Amino acid sequence: MEPRLGELLVRGGVVTREQLNEALKKEQDNGSNVIQELVRLGFTTEDHLTQFLATQFGIERVSLESAEITQAVFDLVPTELIQKHQIVPLKLLGSTLTVATADPTNLIAINEIQFITGYGVRPVLASASEITKILERRHGKVSYDEVFKKFGQSEMEVVRGEEEINLQELQQATQEAPLVTLVNAIFADAAKRGASDIHFEPYEKVFRVRFRIDGMLHEIMEPPQKLKNAMISRIKVMANLDIAERRLTQDGRIKLKTGHGQELDIRVSVLPALFGEKTVMRLLDKSNLELDMLKLGFDAQSLKGFKEAMYKPYGMILITGPTGSGKSTTLYSALSELNKPDVNISTAEDPVEYSIMGINQVQVRDDIGLNFASCLRSFLRQDPDIIMVGEIRDLETAQIAVKAALTGHLVLSTLHTNDAPSTVDRLINMGLEPFLLTSSINLIVAQRLVRKICTNCKTPVEVSADALINIGVDPAEVATGFPTFRGQGCANCNQTGYKGRVAIYEVMVMHEALKEIILRGASAADLKREAVKLGMKTLRLSAIKKVREGLTTIEETVRVTDSDRGFGSVFSLGT
Repeated sequence: MEPRLGELLVRGGVVTREQLNEALKKEQDNGSNVIQELVRLGFTTEDHLTQFLATQFGIERVSLESAEITQAVFDLVPTELIQKHQIVPLKLLGSTLTVATADPTNLIAINEIQFITGYGVRPVLASASEITKILERRHGKVSYDEVFKKFGQSEMEVVRGEEEINLQELQQATQEAPLVTLVNAIFADAAKRGASDIHFEPYEKVFRVRFRIDGMLHEIMEPPQKLKNAMISRIKVMANLDIAERRLTQDGRIKLKTGHGQELDIRVSVLPALFGEKTVMRLLDKSNLELDMLKLGFDAQSLKGFKEAMYKPYGMILITGPTGSGKSTTLYSALSELNKPDVNISTAEDPVEYSIMGINQVQVRDDIGLNFASCLRSFLRQDPDIIMVGEIRDLETAQIAVKAALTGHLVLSTLHTNDAPSTVDRLINMGLEPFLLTSSINLIVAQRLVRKICTNCKTPVEVSADALINIGVDPAEVATGFPTFRGQGCANCNQTGYKGRVAIYEVMVMHEALKEIILRGASAADLKREAVKLGMKTLRLSAIKKVREGLTTIEETVRVTDSDRGFGSVFSLGT
């Protein structure tokens, strides 16, 4: 395929034999194709090369910038074939499928597409860069070759296999310009896409890079296996970790500033896995921190309950939910509103995710004995008004936090529990006495993040009445009309139908009636049932309200929240 194309370019005077040989060598090393390497090396221009091929083969040359490509046509060809041959399905006319390619000599691609789809294939010519951009938008993937075309200048240093690693060579490889620019490009692309996490995953035959975007993981690229150790070691160097240590877990931090002034704080976690070191990076973008509580996702009733507890002079507010549910953002928003010149606020965090002027923030370091409990003891000697504990992990921390809440301080903290009522059980199981909980806790908030429908491709959809009632929508509201929407998928949302996330909340105010049944030894189910009677909106009801407002979908509601059946009036959405 490519040797034939290369010979054609030499005979046509587009490139010389020497240039072709050099491009073919680069192609083999980088896992790219000869067209991209010839352009990247500066031996020809993409426009000149595309025009030459169109003339030689007598096929139409098209621009993909203005092409209208429907998802239905794109779905006619399996993703594996599209990625393998770097082609773009353009349109279907009768029994003929038009596909764009940068290599008209690739007859294997045409034959495979004809065999799989059953359609006749009409090839047209497009530039490789345009095809790459289309595929990036459609599949959310970064082209490895495109990254090197933009950022790489010289040949990448090859790193040896796991058992033969030379640390001196590996250290040198981490400083090579192409590797540095590749890793930087991955960080920049993650920030541009709004990713919260980057995963470097080494397997037996594949090295995979994935981004978590809006709570879901997306495969972005598969760099060559030979770059695995060098790329992970580059991350470890940036995070001041030991590249020689490959048997133990390591944690570090990277601070970056982009050319646009965007600041990224990156938490790095390295885990020794079967085929290499699995590396996960959490991106904390200070420019995206939302500190306005009205924009977080609270409904009017829940926000009122939260603020009443927040402005009490003492007591405890607990935010619960799994990792990545937005607990820290809610805490920072509350602290930002409470942050006044006449108030002393101290926080113990692991890690300190965002720096806020006027708040005394302490980074917990268990390795030297600076844990949450020791920080709390010190805070109580620092004349505090408000204390924030990043997480209550053990009985000692819980006891000191309760003591602080009972002695005139407002304490905010987080726990990992499924919902607000089960938080009480969790603390009692830790060893706290029920009477201490009822005396100290003002409010418990459970929260999750649901994906928002992309506003660019949002469209109404029909959902059956039975399906709506089954998830907890009021039958009366279903009868009068309950609007539901979905994203069709577009370039703006990488064909997912979702763009961004919004929080849903379950706010349990510690009423006297709740305190009484806690002291009587009520279960989490009993506590939830009583809280619902007293007006608590569950996570499921909060999500349904977001569906009614056109912010999210039924599918997201079912994915993120559990059913409320058996817990009283599940249909009271409120305002």
